Amino acid sequence: MIRVVVVDDEALIRTGFQHILDAADDIEVVAAVPGGQAVATVRETHPDVVLLDIRMPDVDGLTVLTDLRCLPEPPVVAMLTTFDMDEYVETALRTGAAGFLLKDTDPEELPFLVRALADGGTVLSSKVTRTVVDGYLGAGSQETAARGLDQLTDRERDVLVLIAEGLSNTDIATRMHLSTGTVKDHVSAILTKLEVGGRVQAALLAERAGLLKPPRDEETG
Repeated sequence: MIRVVVVDDEALIRTGFQHILDAADDIEVVAAVPGGQAVATVRETHPDVVLLDIRMPDVDGLTVLTDLRCLPEPPVVAMLTTFDMDEYVETALRTGAAGFLLKDTDPEELPFLVRALADGGTVLSSKVTRTVVDGYLGAGSQETAARGLDQLTDRERDVLVLIAEGLSNTDIATRMHLSTGTVKDHVSAILTKLEVGGRVQAALLAERAGLLKPPRDEETG
């Protein structure tokens, strides 16, 4: 059972997300709280995934994210936003968020996204603009990517490419004929060598470094 905590200042949003996710057989929303109660609730309930509003009046979502990342066993955190482009997204990614999604995400997609997060995957809304990605991949990113990539083994580089393609740990294990535990070890080594806080950052650095194959129409265009 995937345990989820929903953090949002609007009761209607909290209730809606809880209703949608609780309808899935393998997902349980153990708490749905406003921002001020987030850290204490996570400490008490030990969720696998936290869906965290990036903008709240009582406490800043980025502050909550930072506090959650400092826990001994931090949950996977995805940021919620009502905007397709948010000036806080870059900071959230750098702080270690596993991605972000819009509050108007298709209800049928939401359980799949939560499962991907729980399995080590990343979630980036389809409405993320290129400006957001380019903003994250700003000054110094090319140098960081090159320096970190030089330290990766061939196997770690292969795992990084699959991370950048959005595969979860289980999917990577299946694709590479490895155990999930071995994949987790590779991911940990990759994040350490690239000096990033999460899979999203690693994926973006892989893209900047040119590890991903372009779409077929771009190859022939």
